[in-house]
Amino acid sequence: MSHRFGFAALCGPPNAGKSTLLNALLGQKVAIVSSKPQTTRNQISGILTREGSQIVIIDTPGVMQPRATLHRYLLESAWNALAQADVVACVLDAGLYASKPGLLDKDLAPLTGRIALSGRPVLAVLNKIDAIKDKKTLLPLMAKTAQIWPGSQALPVSALREKGLDDLVAAMEAALPESPPMFPDDQLSTLPVRFMAAEIIREKLFLKLRQELPYETAVEIEDWREPATAKMATRISAVIYATRDNHKGIIIGHRGETLKAIGTEARLEIEDLTGGKVHLELFVKIKPRWTDDPTFMRMLGLGV
Repeated sequence: MSHRFGFAALCGPPNAGKSTLLNALLGQKVAIVSSKPQTTRNQISGILTREGSQIVIIDTPGVMQPRATLHRYLLESAWNALAQADVVACVLDAGLYASKPGLLDKDLAPLTGRIALSGRPVLAVLNKIDAIKDKKTLLPLMAKTAQIWPGSQALPVSALREKGLDDLVAAMEAALPESPPMFPDDQLSTLPVRFMAAEIIREKLFLKLRQELPYETAVEIEDWREPATAKMATRISAVIYATRDNHKGIIIGHRGETLKAIGTEARLEIEDLTGGKVHLELFVKIKPRWTDDPTFMRMLGLGV
């Protein structure tokens, strides 16, 4: 029996639900999720292994016109994913574009040409159909995506409700070359644990502070000490970078209560990730204009 292996890139405008879709496809969380646009800053790879196939699904940063060096680095990450993909799944907020079709061309402007130049098969993933009462409103959107990418396949899905995912996976599989698997059956991601821990902390920041939190925050794991015995805790020291003093105050909160709550929520999830006890220390530092500092962003692993 033949086996298929390859790479599928999830791309699209910000807030289309790419990370939620990746987690739903894998049946487990590997990408952080929040309501903030461009929560994803790196290529997040999940591995979906089924009988007869293995797909490395790459979640990419939301594509938008760059306004700062950080945005250009995020675009670089998305373009790199397109270059290595065997199939491109462009994830769109179907509810948004069904109600405001005029936005589609504008939001896809940075993407359309790049996807066409990649020469890869295109899947137009119409996400968030759970928010649409009259499914007939999807028909003009499906026709529009077929016009933008001739030969593409439109697939209505709901990542939140896990609807239409089998059809999406089948379409991805059909586009992959015949090849043996590259990873063990039980491996869910190509990401190192330290990176995933930093992402968990960043997610808790977004979820705890929501609109209060400035976009220009970053997390770095400064120190990671493995336990000497199974009964001991992994000791992790992480730094949250903010760009201004008042942002630092927002993150720390009154008497440090906000930072403590973020640390507690992050620690519990990191313990689930590592399968053991964790001692987590969080610090907040000021790094002015880091989003325009290529050296600092490279240190954080952005744009690579």
